[in-house]
Amino acid sequence: MKKTSSFMLTLVLALTLVLSGCGADKNNNAGTNTGSNGGDKVESDGTGKDIKIGMVTDVGGVNDKSFNQSAWEALQRVTAETGASTKFLESGGEADMEPNLNNFVREGYDLTWGIGFLFTDAITKVAKDNPDAKLAVIDTVVDAPNVESITFAEHEGSFLVGVVAGLMTKTDKIGFVGGIEIPVIKRFEAGFLAGVKAVKPDIKVNVVYTGAFDKPDLGKSAAATMYNSGIDIIFHASGGTGNGVFNEATDRKKNGDDVWVIGVDKDQSLEFGDEVTLTSMMKGVETAVHKVSKDLIAGNWKGGTVQELGLKDDAVGLPETSTKNVPAEVLEKVEEYKGKIISGEITVPTE
Repeated sequence: MKKTSSFMLTLVLALTLVLSGCGADKNNNAGTNTGSNGGDKVESDGTGKDIKIGMVTDVGGVNDKSFNQSAWEALQRVTAETGASTKFLESGGEADMEPNLNNFVREGYDLTWGIGFLFTDAITKVAKDNPDAKLAVIDTVVDAPNVESITFAEHEGSFLVGVVAGLMTKTDKIGFVGGIEIPVIKRFEAGFLAGVKAVKPDIKVNVVYTGAFDKPDLGKSAAATMYNSGIDIIFHASGGTGNGVFNEATDRKKNGDDVWVIGVDKDQSLEFGDEVTLTSMMKGVETAVHKVSKDLIAGNWKGGTVQELGLKDDAVGLPETSTKNVPAEVLEKVEEYKGKIISGEITVPTE
């Protein structure tokens, strides 16, 4: 018993240190992973020991349980694997984005990331003013020789979760909760609606935009209205706002309601549980940020390029945990449609 207690105490202390070291400092909205060039050493191959990579979050914050968190987890892996130093700064609003980017540029960071479509103007300005700086951006395209742009075919993956929703709804009522009505979120919506219609042509999907990526209360309110109307499955593409959708569904599950949420960007069942997460539309933000950052360290920087990643790249799609709640025959249909999209037999709309 003493050995077990000692082990548990050690584990708790270790987790506490990890969370305090890698999470955001709420006083300055920043967090750092230090490689072999200072601070606590980590196991690495040393190839990135003199490299510094910065990341500026979108408004949802680094712990949004969505794409900001995915990007930061990628940089944590880069530090562990190469010894590079990585740091994030959080944006409370769009006004913070350009100053945060400039902070990294002034400090001589080798690569600076902007995570999200809302960085379009800020990255464009910073890249123009600092032609020797290397920048990368997720979910938008910036036409500059010192910027690498990564976009995703969100509509393709969203089509597949639309198939799941259409085949599994018991009320024939489905909802979509978006954050800000911008092109990337409209692609989520368009693909989802097309997937639902492919298997249930007569279903009308109720679409609501909350106008925010960082307001869980708005997500909870939108979900409550939808569930009250008889909707039993909601797909959200709303960043941290979607946490409120999950919270509302969880409350209703406790009361015996048969309702579900389809997560976004990450496998959100790992955060909110299988009891409420039907499946998720995973987006390879972590994979992309990891790859581009490692390419930089290896001397393979590709500034001025655009990469669009989709089903053919395994960059969007459903997580393996989908088997817990989605029947095998539904997953077979998903694979069937996936093949048709990759082959070009089906073209998924983007708007």
